Amino acid sequence: MIGTLARMDHLAASMRSPWHRASALSKMLLALGLVLLAVLTPSRPLLLALFMVAGLLALTAGLPRRLLLGVAAYPLIFVALFVAAHWDGTWGTPLRLMLRPMICSLTAVWLMGTTPYPDVFAPLSRVLPGGLSDALFLTYRALFELLDRLERLWRAFRLRGGAGGPARRRLAMAGEGLGTLVLYGFERSQRFYATMRLRGHSGRICGCRHFAEGSFADVFVAAIGALVLTLAWRLWRAA
Repeated sequence: MIGTLARMDHLAASMRSPWHRASALSKMLLALGLVLLAVLTPSRPLLLALFMVAGLLALTAGLPRRLLLGVAAYPLIFVALFVAAHWDGTWGTPLRLMLRPMICSLTAVWLMGTTPYPDVFAPLSRVLPGGLSDALFLTYRALFELLDRLERLWRAFRLRGGAGGPARRRLAMAGEGLGTLVLYGFERSQRFYATMRLRGHSGRICGCRHFAEGSFADVFVAAIGALVLTLAWRLWRAA
C-alpha cells in the first residue's frame, strides 16, 4: 500500500495530462461532490453513472491500468464480508454496497494521482490550526522516507542471518533494529527542523498559494462537474 502511495505521488508530480494541469481546488471540489453523492444517493442508476464518471476520470489521467485495477479492487476485499452479512436475496443491495467504495477509491486515486501532495494539503492549512496542518504535511512526507529506511534495514537483517535462529535471538535483533529506526527518525527530525530554521521558517510550512490558480484545464473539470450535477438531478429518484 505504501508503495502504491509513493507511486501515485511520483505520477502526480511528473505527468502532464489536462487533469494534472487543472487547479487543485477545482479537482478537490469535484472529488468531494462525487464522494458525497456516492455515499448519500439511494439510486442504483445514479451509482452506476457515477462509477462510469469516476472510471473515465481515472482512465483519462494517464495512470497505469494495473494501478487503477488494484485500487478499485482493494475496497472489495473488506466489503465482501459486509455484503455477505447483509445480503437480502437480491442483487440490488450487493451492487449498491460495492459501487460506493469503488467510486470513492477511483475518485481518490484520480485526485491523488494528478495533484501533488503540497497542493492537496494547502487548502487544509487554511482551515486547520497551523500546528495540525503542518504536522499532517510533514508526517505524509516523512512516512515514505522512514518506510524506505525500514525496508533497507529489513533487507540487511535478512542478509546477515537475522531471520534464522531461535525466536529469542530474532526478537532481540528486531528490537535493536526498531530502536535504530527510532533514533534515526529523531535525528532526522532535528536536522530537518534546523534546516528549516536556517532557511527562514516563518511558522507555516504548507503555505503555497497556487493550489487555487486556474487554467484552461479547469474547463474540463467544470464540464465533468456539470455532468455530475445533471446526472444527480435526473437519476436521484430512479430505483
